[in-house]
Amino acid sequence: MASTSVSRIVPASPQQVWNLIGGFDALPDWLPYIPECTALEGGRVRRLTNPDGDVIIERLLSFNEAERHYSYAILEAPFPVTDYISTLRVHTVDGRDDVAEVQWSGRFTPDNVADAEVEELFTGIYRNGLDALHQAFSA
Repeated sequence: MASTSVSRIVPASPQQVWNLIGGFDALPDWLPYIPECTALEGGRVRRLTNPDGDVIIERLLSFNEAERHYSYAILEAPFPVTDYISTLRVHTVDGRDDVAEVQWSGRFTPDNVADAEVEELFTGIYRNGLDALHQAFSA
């Protein structure tokens, strides 16, 4: 099994960040890679579309409003992995109310590709997403 994790300090309070990213169907609000999201099954499943028109279907596994994190699994996607589980989490930063640390991590089993190849793929997606989130609060 392969894994990756990316974190970024964002110039907003943890609650402000969670208010933007905490909804399971909120990816289009901050992630340029996902311009479209449709909530299914009462919000427990999301159908995402990327700019190339590829469809990604994900199921919410756990959600914790108080601790500001959720985990999800990919059910269907154009990625060369199986058993994908990811967590998006907003942390407080000691002594600071005006910034938050956002961590996006995932673990997955590569499907006919090297671990390093899919780790690089998801590291790039997570990094680009968190950079976009940072920019959303810097504008």
